[in-house]
Amino acid sequence: MPRSVARVTTDRPARYAKQLAAHLGRRIEAHWSEETGRGELTFGAGTGTLEAAPDALLLAVEGEADQLAVLEDVVGRHLVRFGTRDELVVEWHRDNGQPGLVHRNDEPGPEGAQG
Repeated sequence: MPRSVARVTTDRPARYAKQLAAHLGRRIEAHWSEETGRGELTFGAGTGTLEAAPDALLLAVEGEADQLAVLEDVVGRHLVRFGTRDELVVEWHRDNGQPGLVHRNDEPGPEGAQG
């Protein structure tokens, strides 16, 4: 299944992962473990993982090729919104070599994306 990953530099990766899982958990199945520093997201169109590294939040999404941008958008857009003060940047890298989405506070997501 196609996959896309992002490494988001931050000194508070666990905080952002927990917040993201809690927020998305209102609409999808989402879990965050303080003990392992890992979380899972289950969307109708695919899955996602969150991992707190010492200096970054590691993100991954997997889904059908035509849904990958939607998954990138939902995860990246929400995370950037939470990290406005820290100016988080989410730059996705797809395993097929195609460029993924890039999320910054000053850029809206693609038209029609939902989250």
